[in-house]
Amino acid sequence: MMETLTDGSAAWWIRECLAAGFLIAGGLFAVVGGLGIVRLPDFYSRLHGGGITDTAGAGLILIGLMVHAGASLVTVKLLMILMFLFIASPSSCHALAKAALFWGVEPELESDRRSGDDRSGAGVRPPSGATVGSPTGGSPTGGSPTGGSPTGGSPAGGTS
Repeated sequence: MMETLTDGSAAWWIRECLAAGFLIAGGLFAVVGGLGIVRLPDFYSRLHGGGITDTAGAGLILIGLMVHAGASLVTVKLLMILMFLFIASPSSCHALAKAALFWGVEPELESDRRSGDDRSGAGVRPPSGATVGSPTGGSPTGGSPTGGSPTGGSPAGGTS
């Protein structure tokens, strides 16, 4: 049987200090990521700050909560949330970056900052040859933004 940790035992102190360390580290990552979102110059850099906050900050906080909870059903639930977070956060950051690149948001380079060229991504431009709101301008596949064909048929090419 598993021994229950009592307040004041050496194992209890070690577990609580370890949990506090993870929680503090996660909080620091969250603060640094939040500052990155506010202070970094362009969309892609800010997206990186948001990804750090999601993955590292929230991940360390969840690990700290799992250590604090011990072996219980709460730990299993937190582990499932952590696994979802480690899959969903990088995937969503990648999808946002890919969509921004598709719509013409260019990364700000160091040479752009020195020359004073404003390429911060504030003015989003559609890709060349596409206009916003046109039947072919909303999707990388050339269809409408909703996924259907430009002629109004179903996405698979059959009739509705």
